[in-house]
Amino acid sequence: MLNTALTSSMLLTAAHAAANVLYVSSYSGKVTTLDLNPDSSPSCGAAGNVPALKALSSTDGCAGSPSWLTLDHARSTLFCIDEALPSHKGSLASFKTNSDGTLTTLDKAVTLGGPVSGALYGQNGSALAVAHYGAGALTTWDVSNPSNLTLVQSQQYHMDKPGPVADRQNAPHPHQTLLDPTRNYILVPDLGADKVYVYAVTANSLKVTALPPIVVKAGSGPRHVAFAVRDGKTFMYLVTELANTIIGYEVTYPAGGIKFKKLFNIDSHGAGKPVSKTVSAAEILVSPDAKFLIVSSRGDNTFSIPNFDPENSANITSDPLINFLINGKTGSLSLIQEAPCGGRYPRQFSTNKAGTLVAVGQQKDARVVLIQRDPESGKLGDFVGYADVAGEITSVIFNE
Repeated sequence: MLNTALTSSMLLTAAHAAANVLYVSSYSGKVTTLDLNPDSSPSCGAAGNVPALKALSSTDGCAGSPSWLTLDHARSTLFCIDEALPSHKGSLASFKTNSDGTLTTLDKAVTLGGPVSGALYGQNGSALAVAHYGAGALTTWDVSNPSNLTLVQSQQYHMDKPGPVADRQNAPHPHQTLLDPTRNYILVPDLGADKVYVYAVTANSLKVTALPPIVVKAGSGPRHVAFAVRDGKTFMYLVTELANTIIGYEVTYPAGGIKFKKLFNIDSHGAGKPVSKTVSAAEILVSPDAKFLIVSSRGDNTFSIPNFDPENSANITSDPLINFLINGKTGSLSLIQEAPCGGRYPRQFSTNKAGTLVAVGQQKDARVVLIQRDPESGKLGDFVGYADVAGEITSVIFNE
């Protein structure tokens, strides 16, 4: 691994030109802006010369339990979803992103309970689809004017009986909203119901229409999906939290519709590598060039790495990021690497558009970590930045 402060500084400075800050949400009730320029003070380094990232600002305008951030970079708008735990109501807040890293509150609306994910859709991203884990529902919002957030639709889900994992599947628990590559369909994985709901985006409208859902093996617990468009083909990958699997699909668009053909179902650490029941898969992400796929896994405690804090000699326990190569012809996945994510419980992570950096939020360690990534090989390398951020971190995204 590279371990020079110069290399880390060069990587972060290059990233700064394209995406100067990271936005971080946590259950502290705050959204924090981190500067991607490394802190050059003598105390910033640690074992391996990992630079500390400076907090530029924070806001509690999305309190009490910010759970997800969605950025409309073109309109300099950040949307923050608040679970408001343990309340039965959540909220949706909008902010203007300023050049100095500060966030200016534009509006805040009360929502159904337990919102955990949001995705922009519609013309110029004028609407936001929100998955409500707690309320078991999908809501859609008109965000064309970020200063006037307006509810469009509300879809409540129902189950006749609990799923096989009764304590987690006692009710519908939609966990994500994501657009397909054509931006004409919205996917909503439901951990409780073992389904992925599919919606068509109505042309020239903010309304969505339900299509037949994808049904997966009982007890799987669908969490998140990701798409890859390769060699004229479209593939979708579903990570399941309860079964710790990755299910691959080929996606086609017959007669203006959408169809999913199941290709495989493998363990989240790779085919033939089952994990303990105490482990739970979390995020799944396809690289910007659609050649690689990364999954995060929580509770593995796989690695022991040097502490980022120069005053602390105790090693850090780290869960893994599992790295796969995508076969462009078949959609199959080949394991290429398991790498430390920099802490415990990597609930969410994201990449920059260049594919050179991965930002990981460590929920149990209250830390954000930046990892160098080689776009050619897809492999993760050095830690090139970190920041301690108060609270359980729920999401971290680049300002791109």
